[in-house]
Amino acid sequence: MNRLANSQSPYLLQHASNPVDWWPWGEEAMQEAKRRDVPILLSVGYSSCHLAGDHWCHVMAHESFEDPDTAALLNDHFVAVKVDREERPDVDAVYMEAVQAATGQGGWPMTVFLTPDAEPFYFGTYFPPEPRHGMPSFGQILEGVRSAWADRRDEVGEVAGRIVADLAGRSLSASLPADRRPPRAEELHTALMGLTRDFDAAHGGFGGAPKFPPPMVLEFLLRHHARTASAGALEMVQATCAAMARGGIYDQLGGGFARYAVDATWTVPHFEKMLYDNALLCRTYAHLWRSTGSEEARRTAVETADFLVRELRTDQGGFASALDADSDDGTGRHVEGAYYVWTPGQLRAVLGEEDAEFAAAHFGVTEEGTFEEGASVLQLPDTEGLVDAERVASVRQRLLAARDERPRPGRDDKVVACWNGLAIAALAETGAYFDRPDLIQAATDAADLLVRVHMDGQARLHRTSRDGTPGANSGVLEDYADVAEGFLTLASVTGEGVWVEFAGFLLDTVLLQFTTEDGALYDTAADAEALIRRPQDPTDNATPSGWTAAAGALLSYAALTGSGLHRDAAERALGIVTALAGRAPRFIGWGLAVAEAALDGPREVAVVGPPGDPATTALHHAALLGTAPGAVVAMGAPGSDEVPLLQDRPLVDGKPAAYVCRHFTCERPTTDPAELTAGLQG
Repeated sequence: MNRLANSQSPYLLQHASNPVDWWPWGEEAMQEAKRRDVPILLSVGYSSCHLAGDHWCHVMAHESFEDPDTAALLNDHFVAVKVDREERPDVDAVYMEAVQAATGQGGWPMTVFLTPDAEPFYFGTYFPPEPRHGMPSFGQILEGVRSAWADRRDEVGEVAGRIVADLAGRSLSASLPADRRPPRAEELHTALMGLTRDFDAAHGGFGGAPKFPPPMVLEFLLRHHARTASAGALEMVQATCAAMARGGIYDQLGGGFARYAVDATWTVPHFEKMLYDNALLCRTYAHLWRSTGSEEARRTAVETADFLVRELRTDQGGFASALDADSDDGTGRHVEGAYYVWTPGQLRAVLGEEDAEFAAAHFGVTEEGTFEEGASVLQLPDTEGLVDAERVASVRQRLLAARDERPRPGRDDKVVACWNGLAIAALAETGAYFDRPDLIQAATDAADLLVRVHMDGQARLHRTSRDGTPGANSGVLEDYADVAEGFLTLASVTGEGVWVEFAGFLLDTVLLQFTTEDGALYDTAADAEALIRRPQDPTDNATPSGWTAAAGALLSYAALTGSGLHRDAAERALGIVTALAGRAPRFIGWGLAVAEAALDGPREVAVVGPPGDPATTALHHAALLGTAPGAVVAMGAPGSDEVPLLQDRPLVDGKPAAYVCRHFTCERPTTDPAELTAGLQG
């Protein structure tokens, strides 16, 4: 066993028995490289790491890191460092930026050679065990780097110095507008036009293959529609959500979404299921239902929420990170998609001839198949006529029961703070919309875990935990922002003001540790471990960027508390959205959504009445169903001061009442839920 054996990371533990003498990232590894005067091999991946549908992290591990000869070469001439990018997104971000700058592309596994001072000088991703397709073998790479380090050290140092200098010069402060202002209505309209040009009108979504779900962009489009009544914005959301919910990317039996589709039609997914995708998409579909009443959106939101609780909830009440794409196919082979795909013969074995024929037509299962070896990914083809809902439910139930007997995909059970924050927000709102108190309780349990295990007494976050034990890695900006977002959403749903207080602690840390005077934000805290560059990225990836997620949480907190300090910080942070709205709207979607909220107010809704009173409950539910962009809701008894928004709000004629304010002006309070809902429709 090497030095990874005591790690919490499932990914690092996968490499704990390698013959490679792996070190975890840290000062000890750097000192060892200096002591031995050898370069560092940095290998970055994650537990369910795959690239373009193939398992290159695992492939490279089997081909090279489990090979005794390769391991001997590595151990003799390098210090080998293994990093889980989900534990250390800061390390991943810094060196991925270098890889992309040098090669024009990136991916995982990421392979970087460093000086003992952690300065990069040679890059790559996957390297094969022998030369193929014009690529050198991993052994040849190791020999070449070893030779360069021994014989051309000055050249290596010069390359590393240039790379570090180039990275250090990449500050985003110059991109902010001079007045640090949020986007105006015309700039948000320009972003809409850019998205319209990129929209795939035939299949939904944006761009071509591979095609990723775009929840942050969809949230912007829903908010833009609410504010402007833009039919085009809503149509893009409806088309994309319908295509995904009916496609193979959605698990038609068990609910939940795969990571992405390898094609442009959402037919064949890359089968891993990530917590963050499903949390974000659950909330997107819930918001689409809130805007349109779509039954398909309701079903998809609820099924995805149920998937989160059923498949990803941990014994401690948090949510695990991911399910693997592959599993045993029943013959001992580990095969991608084996758990999810079906052949006509498998349908017949479970359902019998008649129902199998019905199921094959309903779910698009053919003899030719849509996946490998004649298997099909279940989807819902467009069909004419009525569907026998009772028969469909029976077929689904039997197929799901049979699937549960198959070997299950592996689960990465580490709890990541920011992804749990996203899940808390999604489950709280879905539970509130659809009268599912069990989902609200699941959100509350996860929030309790984050407070008990991930937060310390100084309002600092641990990024990960496992089995109720916090990891050693500090939270980054997205952790603080998304957990605060989750807490604020939970407060709106439950009326428990303590969650606003906890969010305030985290956001004060954001202001103190992550925010510059000019409104820019960094991904790591000011007192975090110093890397060759302090990472800073305002654009969305698979999740909202920490920068714009922080802006959103700051804005909501300011609306609930009246804090000018937090409002000013939110508006300054949105300056980057002003700069990028017209140039890269697909990659700043969450920032655009937050900008819609800022432009609309956001609305501040205080519901005052005895807790549990049916009239209070009806007003509260109506407030939560309002589509006004980013509206915040506080609920409490008369005289409550848990949340400042509730202060000095009396009953009206002895009845529970709702107060709606915007831009420092309050409307006449109402006791009528229908009037409240109508007043919050954009």
